[in-house]
Amino acid sequence: MPAHRFILTLLTVFSTLCVMGAPAAALAYAPQFDTEEQENIGVYERAAQAVVTINALVDGRPSRGAGVLIDETGIILTSSHVIGNATTVQVSLADGRRGPASVLGRAGEKSDLALLRVNLGGNLPFLKLGDSSKVKVGQKVLAIGNPYGFERTLTTGIISRIDGERNRIQTDAAINPGNSGGPLLDTQGYIIGINQSIFNPDGNRSNIGIGFAVPANTVKSFLLALANQQPLPATVAAISKQPVIRYRYQDTDGIANVSMLLQKVGAQY
Repeated sequence: MPAHRFILTLLTVFSTLCVMGAPAAALAYAPQFDTEEQENIGVYERAAQAVVTINALVDGRPSRGAGVLIDETGIILTSSHVIGNATTVQVSLADGRRGPASVLGRAGEKSDLALLRVNLGGNLPFLKLGDSSKVKVGQKVLAIGNPYGFERTLTTGIISRIDGERNRIQTDAAINPGNSGGPLLDTQGYIIGINQSIFNPDGNRSNIGIGFAVPANTVKSFLLALANQQPLPATVAAISKQPVIRYRYQDTDGIANVSMLLQKVGAQY
């Protein structure tokens, strides 16, 4: 059939459907979501606004990952390996705002956590920490991050195992390079872990359903250690259940406080 006749046929069919059909409002597409889909959509729409993109220069090489706001003033949790030894990093918010973030503290490989602060005004979207001691194998979880640079990607799965020896939550939710530092969430939108790594036989180049997150209660211990070393916003100090005590440089239990570096880069606290 010649191309022009094919197009005319399509136009005729379309016109017939418009004449025979109901009013335009009744023809509007109205997707239906089941209970689980509604749950996923609800958590994502709330949580994705608090997930940030992190870019750092580590030993001369670019490093990219995710982070999550835990305070409306711009306090961000991420993985220590995402920022490496960088003293400042670039952070991009979901609404397009971006700016440099100062490093408030970081932990070594065992905890693999870092705390940042970005100054982009107050009243920022943030997520709350849950109680990782109460998570259960089989529980549904959602992971949000930036795998391979695809920002704020959602994956879902379950808690596959609780690794007490390594102090990790194991999940089959897809976690790939770029997910590091992003939140592992329960169905209420609470942070139950910070996504950290994957394991597979090909050198962690692809995901095969074995991912790990640092438990939220380890995050609370990390915040407690920092609160004992330098002033933190009252809301963050409250998370650690400990009042702010003093401000000094020290390295305790693998947690390196970088308050001296903050002074050098002009950060004010």
